[in-house]
Amino acid sequence: MAKTKGKGASSAATKDTVPADDKISKRAAAKAAKKAEKEAAKAAQKAEKEAQKSAKNAAAESDPAKQKSKDNKKSKGKKKEKKTKKAVEGDPTLSRDDAHDIAKGKGKARDGKDAVEVVTAKVDPVASSAVKLAAPDVYDTPVDVEPVAKKLRPEDPISEVLRVRRGFVLADFDPASTPGFDGGRKKGEEALTAYAPEIGEWQERLWAETKGGGKRSLLLVLQGLDSAGKGGIVRHVMSNADPAGIKATAFKAPTEEERQHDFLWRIRKALPEAGQIGVFDRSHYEDVLVVKVKRLVPATEIVKRYALINAFEREVIENGTQIVKVFLYISKDEQRARLMERLERPDKRFKYTPGDTDNRAYWDDYLRAFQAMFNRTSTQVAPWYIIPANNKWYARYAVQQILLERLREMSPDWPVPDYDIEAEMARLKES
Repeated sequence: MAKTKGKGASSAATKDTVPADDKISKRAAAKAAKKAEKEAAKAAQKAEKEAQKSAKNAAAESDPAKQKSKDNKKSKGKKKEKKTKKAVEGDPTLSRDDAHDIAKGKGKARDGKDAVEVVTAKVDPVASSAVKLAAPDVYDTPVDVEPVAKKLRPEDPISEVLRVRRGFVLADFDPASTPGFDGGRKKGEEALTAYAPEIGEWQERLWAETKGGGKRSLLLVLQGLDSAGKGGIVRHVMSNADPAGIKATAFKAPTEEERQHDFLWRIRKALPEAGQIGVFDRSHYEDVLVVKVKRLVPATEIVKRYALINAFEREVIENGTQIVKVFLYISKDEQRARLMERLERPDKRFKYTPGDTDNRAYWDDYLRAFQAMFNRTSTQVAPWYIIPANNKWYARYAVQQILLERLREMSPDWPVPDYDIEAEMARLKES
């Protein structure tokens, strides 16, 4: 029995170990063979695809028409990407989708109509309630765009302090500040009154200059959101000027007749004549602001209008009209307070419209549109001046000083008589 038991133990040991090792080896071999078979199949498929691709390329190269079509597609793709990149970098207020639309020559659609897509600037995040806007572009601005802001000195005129140059960011500008002025409201109002007669004298000289053949004039362009104080500028800054020498125009929504013409048609009609000071309460810039924010025209049209405006202003200046462009900048809270005052006071309610409150929903969109406007149209010949306008007295003083600086530069003089003064005095005494 012991012998049999030993034999059984030996048999059991053989059965449990040797056959198990054989099975593992066989399974591993089968698995390896299967894997090798799959890899071989993949390699064969890859080789077949490469052969087909090579044959296709060879056929295309032998067919000039197909090769030309292929090259054209590559070229168009590169050009489109280049245009898109330029549009994005040229106007930071455009999204990449808008840039693609411009590259394609169209605009975004809204309510079934071709329109501008207004998006959030991607350069900086939203900071509190203000949207951080991108710095001016370096690719698609006018050739004579203002250089990088220089270091200002205390004795620099206020126009240098408030002038828009490359690098200006509207969201960084404090609408409650009073740059270039050392003093408060009382001192500011006293200065405004003290300088008023000088405005009147220069305006009279400019008007008199035409009697001697002078062709020069001056145009003050006022832009700003509702209740920014545009009307107050006209009343207070021009208070000492002769009404006969002032041509003031307030631009509203275009009439049916005006819609039949290009957007600059009504602007040309309102330009000041020789010897006049013209004042625009809103202007041709409404046609790159409201229409951009409300998405009323294609994005490509907005870009085109920037160029048309720059060319138009250069033409106006060359014809003898100096242009001073002023943007009155107020905060959203200040606007709310001013609109509320219009509602509370019976003598001011005529200035209020429900649309004023409606437009507050587009506040950030307007800031982006203003930034794009500065980027594209603040040139050396016609720069923008940003006036912090939360303090009405400061805004009026600042605009007055900028106008005075320009009039002093123009320095219109009394015309030289074309008659003999002594002889005429003698004739008059004898008459």
